Amino acid sequence: MTTSSHGLTAPFALARFRDGDSVRLGLVAGDRIRAVSDDELGAAGLNAFLAHPDWDRLRALAADDGGWMPLADVVLTAPVEPRQVVQAGANYREHVIELVVAGLTQDPSRSPEEAREFAAKMMDDRRANGEPYFFLGLPTVVVGDDVPLVLPGYSEVHDWELELAVVIGTEAFRVSREDALNHVAGYTIVNDVTTRDLVFRKDMKEIGTDWFRSKNAPGFLPTGPFLVPAPFVAGEDLTVRLELNGDTMQNGSTSDLLFDIPALISAASQTTTLLPGDLLLTGSPPGNGQHWKRFLRDGDVMTGSISGLGTQVVRCLAEGPAV
Repeated sequence: MTTSSHGLTAPFALARFRDGDSVRLGLVAGDRIRAVSDDELGAAGLNAFLAHPDWDRLRALAADDGGWMPLADVVLTAPVEPRQVVQAGANYREHVIELVVAGLTQDPSRSPEEAREFAAKMMDDRRANGEPYFFLGLPTVVVGDDVPLVLPGYSEVHDWELELAVVIGTEAFRVSREDALNHVAGYTIVNDVTTRDLVFRKDMKEIGTDWFRSKNAPGFLPTGPFLVPAPFVAGEDLTVRLELNGDTMQNGSTSDLLFDIPALISAASQTTTLLPGDLLLTGSPPGNGQHWKRFLRDGDVMTGSISGLGTQVVRCLAEGPAV
């Protein structure tokens, strides 16, 4: 395999790119891209293809000489069109321990070492006996990194959470862990942006978390740039890395997931039907802004990468005055 300048190592991948006022599906191979019609795809659009993906068909198309353009000459946007976005929370062991320790060390009765030991034991028990924790995002919030991230003016604590996202293929309802990966079409990168001071309700603390307000502002799910076919991705040990203005903030591995990808798919599908093209976010490793006490500001540039899936560059802008 060769690596493109965008960090893509797969022989080919899918992307979506802008063509005037419209968006077209494209096939990426190395540093080239070509448009793919429904006839070439053998399906009526992306999600219909993902329902029964024929990667050999695209492999043959990738070997064809016609219609290619330099990847650098097009503007990529989100590579998926999900109808549902299912998100797994608190799913990286070290990330959760980091958050728990930060809270426990405010209690002088526990040293930092004791707090960490307590948190680690709690996470290991959750992995052995617990269940994944899910919530929903709005599919309208999914954008490409061609769209600047506008930071809402109602808060100054907008945070990053880089995540591996599963792209569902064949419809999945009440599937077993053993069968779960048969329902994966591919993988992509998502930055699950979060407004920290809106996570917990202040008017009625008994309600608990408010993921709707804290995670669903416009553009809060930058996605892509590529949809990499599942046969080219081994999801068990992928490096998840985010840099802020060139400084490494997150550098974790999917090997630290409390609940692995088959467990997440199976658990989510027990409640709802996962549809072709849907996104299932797997959680974020340690190193969020909450840990660093540094949140997103006007002019910040986030560069996110996951092994073999490419590189996503998100530019932040302060929200302008209301008109």
